[in-house]
Amino acid sequence: MKRIVLCVSLSLLLVGVLASCGKNAKKSDTYKPVIGLSLDSLVVERWRRDVDSFTRAASDLDATVKLRVANQDADTQIAQIKSLVDSGIDVLVVIPNHADKLTEVCRMVSRKHIPVISYDRLVNRANVDLYISFDNDRVGSLMANAALSAQATGNYVIINGAITDNNAYMINRGFHQVLDPFIASGKINLVKEIWPSDWISDEVKTRFEQLLSEEKNIDVVLCGNDMLAETVIGVLSENRMLGKTLVLGQDAELSACQRVAEGSQYATIYKPIENLSLKAAALAVMLAKGEKLPAASTIYDGFYDVPYVKLEPILVTKENLEATVIQDGFHTREDVFRNVPRR
Repeated sequence: MKRIVLCVSLSLLLVGVLASCGKNAKKSDTYKPVIGLSLDSLVVERWRRDVDSFTRAASDLDATVKLRVANQDADTQIAQIKSLVDSGIDVLVVIPNHADKLTEVCRMVSRKHIPVISYDRLVNRANVDLYISFDNDRVGSLMANAALSAQATGNYVIINGAITDNNAYMINRGFHQVLDPFIASGKINLVKEIWPSDWISDEVKTRFEQLLSEEKNIDVVLCGNDMLAETVIGVLSENRMLGKTLVLGQDAELSACQRVAEGSQYATIYKPIENLSLKAAALAVMLAKGEKLPAASTIYDGFYDVPYVKLEPILVTKENLEATVIQDGFHTREDVFRNVPRR
């Protein structure tokens, strides 16, 4: 029954979003496309969910998925994409390791008349057929507004995501849209911004430890994701500062939601992954079949305005854990409150 409901929902989505143009000649309704899914890594918990959900949805639409995982290496991802093309795919869905290094290989795929979808992270200057992601500027502004609501003055630190990831710049822009007026007025002192070379916790750990050796009075740390937030919280704990500093992240990983329940992490950002993966799978099948896609909004990739499907993120604090990640079945109540003593 669940499979039937999913198939119907995806079919309705396909019908509902027909509108502009794709690169392939239109294929028959019975055509079974092959989707190449190129993934940066499976290090972050959420990517496993994305892959599982995307693959199930594609299968329900009679599509086959060829998955390749680059293990956080751009050169490996480039080689894997070329291999996917040589193996025969109808559309490429890419979660890039590096926003700039993958530009040329994505252009090469397009020159072969294979549509390209940039999933969650944008490939710069590649003129992909579609970018689908959560509103990353909104992720940053949600986190900054939540921090200000709890701590409207004091010393702030920003731990950005990877300098190679376009999303990190969008989230950072969201941070600054909210914080800059408070910084300009002197209410907020931005002690430091850290830009790691990759989503690497060890590098952030070293640089945050160095920062604490220079400045112990830190009120808020805004982190690019929950993995970095976990690193920051670990360093704060080692320095007996846990509970004195508000730490915020994103992705609503189980460990992060547990920390929110316990009180060691102030907030995270929940991005309902099924919304993203189901729509991406449906749109990939449409492109593979030569169907026309909508262009409700666009995003500038450095050279081109590319079609952009933008989804809404959700702020999660201790107060709304039940109404968000638990109610949606993203995590179970038992798991989230595992370490919280029962009253």
